[in-house]
Amino acid sequence: MWSVGRVVGESLLSLTLALLATGTGFLGDDGALQAIGVGLAAGLLSPLRRVIPASVLLLTAVGVVPFGALGPLFLVVSWSAGRRIDGLGRAVGVFALAYGLTLGLTAASEPYLSPSLLIFSGLFLLVSIIVPGLAGRYWSQRRTLTDTLREYNAQLLRERAMIAGHARIRERQRIAQDMHDSLGHQLALIAVHTGALEVDRELTGQQREAVGVLREASVAAMHELRDVVGVLRDSTAGSPQPSDAGDEDPGTPSRGVTGIDGLAEASRRAGTAVEVRRSGDVRPLAPTADHAAYRLVQEGLTNAHKHAPGASITIGLRYEPDSLVVEVANGPAVEPVSGSVASGCQGLTGLEERARLVGGMVHAGPVADGGFRLAGVLPYTSPGDGFPSPPPDDATATFVAPTNDFRAQSSKGSAGESDPVTEWNEFPKELARTMSRTKRGNGIAIGCGVAVLVAVLLVIGVVVGGIFLMREADAAMIEPKQYEAVEVGRSESEVRKQLPSGDSILNSDMGKGAPPEPEGSTCLTLLSTEFGSDLDAEPVFRFCFKDGKLIEKKSFETN
Repeated sequence: MWSVGRVVGESLLSLTLALLATGTGFLGDDGALQAIGVGLAAGLLSPLRRVIPASVLLLTAVGVVPFGALGPLFLVVSWSAGRRIDGLGRAVGVFALAYGLTLGLTAASEPYLSPSLLIFSGLFLLVSIIVPGLAGRYWSQRRTLTDTLREYNAQLLRERAMIAGHARIRERQRIAQDMHDSLGHQLALIAVHTGALEVDRELTGQQREAVGVLREASVAAMHELRDVVGVLRDSTAGSPQPSDAGDEDPGTPSRGVTGIDGLAEASRRAGTAVEVRRSGDVRPLAPTADHAAYRLVQEGLTNAHKHAPGASITIGLRYEPDSLVVEVANGPAVEPVSGSVASGCQGLTGLEERARLVGGMVHAGPVADGGFRLAGVLPYTSPGDGFPSPPPDDATATFVAPTNDFRAQSSKGSAGESDPVTEWNEFPKELARTMSRTKRGNGIAIGCGVAVLVAVLLVIGVVVGGIFLMREADAAMIEPKQYEAVEVGRSESEVRKQLPSGDSILNSDMGKGAPPEPEGSTCLTLLSTEFGSDLDAEPVFRFCFKDGKLIEKKSFETN
C-alpha cells in the first residue's frame, strides 16, 4: 500500500508532466485538441510506469516521435524503467528495442534527413534514453545494497549485545563462585564462634546480648550471601528473582518491607535512635521491588552508622498511588568520624542498578541541616515479574534510566575479548564480507558505466557536433565577395557550381523581412559569414533563377 506522501507526490508528478506536455503542444502550434490529448496521455502514463515499466517505455518511445511534447515524460519513464525492470538482460533488451524504435521512426518521419543529422539525432536519443535508465538502475541497486548493509548491521549489533550479555553472565558466575568459596567459610566460622560465646557462663548478661547481636548479624550475612550468589548464578533472568523466598528458616528475618522494623530494632539495640514513619494505604509490592526496599533501608542505616555515628535516623515509607517512596534520613554526626572508616563506594551504585531493574530510581545527597538523605521510588509492579498489572485507575511508574548503548563503542579503544561494535562511522569486517558476497560488482560496474558512457558521449557529441556544424555552415554560408563575384544573366548551372548547395538546417527558416521572390522563379538562399547590423538581424544573400538563368540577386537582413 502506498503512503499518503507517495500518493501526493505521484499525483503532483503526473500533473506536472501533463501540464508540460500540454504547454509544449500549444507552443509548438499544435491544435488545441491534440495538445490536450497529449497532456492527458502523459498524465495517465506517468503512474502506469510503476506497474508496467517496460510497456510504458516502449509506448512512450513510439509516441515521442510524432508528439514531441512527450519528451519530459520520456526522460522520467526511462529513469523509472531502469529502476524497475528485473534482470539485466531483460533491461538491456527493452532499452535497445526502445532506442531502435525511436531512431527508426525518426528516420522514417524525415526521409530527407542528412546522414550527419541522423547521427546527431541518434546520439541525442542515446543520451535521452540510456543515460536516465543507467542512472535509475544504479540508484536502485545502491539503495538495495544500502538496505542489505543496514540489516546486517542491525544483526551485528544484536549479536554483539548477546555476546556482551553472555560475558556478563560468565563473570557473574565467576564472582559468585569466589564469594561462595571465600566469604561463606569465614561467615560460617564467625557464626560458630559467636554461638559458642553466647552460651559461655562467664559472660555477663550485657555481653551475652552483644554476642547474640553479632551471631544474628553473621547468620543474616550468610543468608544475604546466599541470595547474592543465587542472583549472580541466575543466567536466565535479567533481574534478581526471589527464588529462595519460600525456603527461609522460620527464624530468619524477612528481607522485604516487613523486615524493615527488624532493621530499625537492631539499630536501636546498638544505641541509635531510629524512627519509622508510614503514610498512605499499604499496598503489596512485587518480590523484586519488596527486596529492593529492604536493601535501600539497610544501605541507608549502614551509611548512617559509618559516617554519622550517634545521629538520629528517620525511616519513611510513603505509599503513593503508583509507587512506594522509601527514605532514610539522618542528622549530622554527633561524634567526629575517623578517616579510617572503610567504604567501598559501591553501595549506592548497587542500589541504583537494583532500582533500575525493577523500574524505579534512587537519589542520595546531603540535606540543609548537615545530615544525609537516601530515597528511592519503587513501582508496585516490576518489569519481568510476571505479576498481574494494577487496576486501570492506577498508573504504573516508569523511572527506568537509559541503558548502555553498545553502538557508542569504537575500535579506537583497547582490544578486548571480542571485536568492538560499530555503527556507520566504522567499517567492520563483517560488513566488508557482506558486501563482497552481494552483487557489489554489478552496481559498481553500472556506476562506472554511467560515468564512462557520459564522458564518451560528451566527447563524441562535441566532435560530431563540431563536424556537423562545419559541414552545415559550408553548405549554407558564403562570404560577401562571393556574392559580389556572381553576375546576373549567367547560366544557372555555372552559378550553382560557384555557390554552396544551400541544403542545410541553418537556412531552413529565414524569418521575417525577406522581399517577395520573382514570379515563376526558384531561389537559392544563403547566409553571410559576416554579422548583421544588430544582434537580431541576419544578413542573407538570395539568388533567383528562371529559364536556366540568374535573373536576380538580392542582399537583405531578416529578423
